[in-house]
Amino acid sequence: MTEILVLYYSRFGNTAEMAHLIARGVEEVPGVVAKVRTVAPVSTTCEAVADSIPDNGPPYATLEDLQNCDGLALGSPTHFGNMAAPLKHFIDSTSSLWFSGALSGKPAGVFTSTSSMHGGQEATLLTMMVPLLHHGMLLVGIPSRERALSQTITGGTPYGPSRYTGGGKEAVSEEERQLCRVLGARIAKVALAVKTNPVD
Repeated sequence: MTEILVLYYSRFGNTAEMAHLIARGVEEVPGVVAKVRTVAPVSTTCEAVADSIPDNGPPYATLEDLQNCDGLALGSPTHFGNMAAPLKHFIDSTSSLWFSGALSGKPAGVFTSTSSMHGGQEATLLTMMVPLLHHGMLLVGIPSRERALSQTITGGTPYGPSRYTGGGKEAVSEEERQLCRVLGARIAKVALAVKTNPVD
């Protein structure tokens, strides 16, 4: 089976909800499965040691999860136009995969959530793409022909799905749901194509 890693950090569950919608979109493509993983929080005062298994939700990601996946969906809440520190901490640990070229030629997409309407959704998505480009991954976005992009009044961008949470008061809109599923399916389809005809 072709496997897409849906890797995210979520503090309040908003980005996690998007991750599960993206995983659903992945698994709507025959022959593809989603593997949902998260990352441990980091301490603001010193490096904390977390249990290897979280109290609830999906397991923490390992470098092997990244190495073995056929595609990646990477998600984070917006923190001043960047991904959250726990996810960046994990990405910063992937140098060995960069040296080996383990992610080169694999498709990847990004997604984010923010509590304010103009909280830096697009900046976050763009900055999340940078390390993926360094790894040689093939970036997958959402084409403008996708109707939900022009219909949304909350989240959603060509760079990847985004969500406006209103500080946790807003439910995921129908357009946001659709865009999450579209991204998952697009990454899955590209992964199938690349597996048949590798880019590298």
